[in-house]
Amino acid sequence: MIAIGSDHGGFALKEEIKKHLDQRQIPYEDFGAYSTDSVDYPLIAQKTCAAIVSGKCEKGILCCGTGIGISMAANKIKGIRAALCADYYSAKYTRLHNDANVICMGGRTIGPGLALELVDVFLATPFEGGRHARRVEQLAKLEEE
Repeated sequence: MIAIGSDHGGFALKEEIKKHLDQRQIPYEDFGAYSTDSVDYPLIAQKTCAAIVSGKCEKGILCCGTGIGISMAANKIKGIRAALCADYYSAKYTRLHNDANVICMGGRTIGPGLALELVDVFLATPFEGGRHARRVEQLAKLEEE
């Protein structure tokens, strides 16, 4: 199960991603926004990421206008490794090397065609482990300080 959420600036992109997930028969839960009415992205990030931390969802997709604010909010949550991605290489390697569990994108900065490619590679790419596992463990320790 994928957790998905957006603020008003990422709403249209989130809706395109949901259609894509439906076509690929990938289950998801939508944590808002549910329209283009103004909402606060930290609250959406919190609800979406809580589903990942609890184990209800495996990974997450978050969108706001630029992807920056919602990624900052997501990364404040213990256990979340959110990556703002706007290119294929970053979306692939944040999974391979960083074991990112949330991809963030900007609804006002990238188009839906690219966003869907990024979602696909993010969801399909496994964590490589090895020397990268040590670094992910170090990231987790930073949350404890």
